[in-house]
Amino acid sequence: MKTLHEAGAEKLPDNDHRVLGQKLDLFSFHEVAPGVPFWHHKGMSIFRTLEHYARAVNDKEGYLEIATPILVKKELFEQSGHWQHYRENMFWFRNPRDKKETLVLKPMNCPESTFIYNAAKRSYKDLPLRLAELGRLHRNERSGTLGGLFRVRQLTMDDAHIYVEPDRAEDEIASVMTSIQHFYLLFGWKARYILATRPADALGTKKEWGLAETALANVLAKINVPYATEKGTGAFYGPKVEVHMEDSQGRDWQMGTVQLDLAMLPKQFKLSYIDVRGEKQKPWVIHRAVFGSFERFIGILLEHFAGALPVWLAPVQAAVVPVSEKFDAYTIEIQKELRGEGIRAEISGATETLGKRIREAELQKIPYILVIGEREAAARTVTARLRGVRDQREMTVRELIDAIKKENPE
Repeated sequence: MKTLHEAGAEKLPDNDHRVLGQKLDLFSFHEVAPGVPFWHHKGMSIFRTLEHYARAVNDKEGYLEIATPILVKKELFEQSGHWQHYRENMFWFRNPRDKKETLVLKPMNCPESTFIYNAAKRSYKDLPLRLAELGRLHRNERSGTLGGLFRVRQLTMDDAHIYVEPDRAEDEIASVMTSIQHFYLLFGWKARYILATRPADALGTKKEWGLAETALANVLAKINVPYATEKGTGAFYGPKVEVHMEDSQGRDWQMGTVQLDLAMLPKQFKLSYIDVRGEKQKPWVIHRAVFGSFERFIGILLEHFAGALPVWLAPVQAAVVPVSEKFDAYTIEIQKELRGEGIRAEISGATETLGKRIREAELQKIPYILVIGEREAAARTVTARLRGVRDQREMTVRELIDAIKKENPE
């Protein structure tokens, strides 16, 4: 069976992420799972590295990681309002063992997080409560809109829901926005920001929407983020700030979001906390995703860097290339030492000429090519060539490890 790449890659530009995904052995699409990528081990390396980064930042910023069920009853989404407003985008079915039960593959994490919030009596001292979830979601996108990693039916989001006192919401939103800006600047990207306001079929009162929209606009002004306003394009339960990026063909895509919810989770799920006066109050809820979906983010990454990902993200960070089989033992020793330091290193064995193996490593966009010959084996060194740099340098393995680790984001 042909993959979707094989069927149409020749019609795509060389820097399209679908072409790069195939050339670099990252992912593929197959007709048996329309709109869902099959992640190869190199693609999963990128995925896992981004997950590790997201978790490290969440830990640093005081988020608590949770996990909620993928399969839930439709009543949950009736309560949240998604069943009424979003049902055509859901995958749902009647339980063949119980025709009275309708089950949904969750399209978002929001309603489920409230069960963890409501699992304990909350005080103002517990807030802000930042609950993060790297959740796998399913959305019934129309087949005609599916396009590589940019629009898929199964996606992973770096979701978080922040339960906060109303008078502290703007400070919390500012912190979230600053974190998002810092993340996109890691890649040298200048994102575009949009404030999306109340749609026609909104849940909640005009007063609630006015408070939420004002809070988001205040924060954007306070931290000097230029933005455009798009009226009527907010989520049905609250306004949002959208982070937008362009792909290699100049098409605009929504990435991360920051939404402020006064109407859905707080009211529909009867959220409360006890304030400093001992009185029951409703928290506000900030919905936050930095990447947006991992799938779309990786697609944009691949196109922006034409496959030559930053060293810390590259699925193979170093290719170890022995001049001949004579140096296999030292080559294996180097790979073992690099992997022991958490560096992703692969050996390019002497089955082809040295020139061909170096060329293949270059085509695979590997940041460091390490040549091992007589001199290197005797001196216990490597001759390293950095991607995009003509000169090569002889260095110790320790110097190489330090150089690669220096590329890791703070």
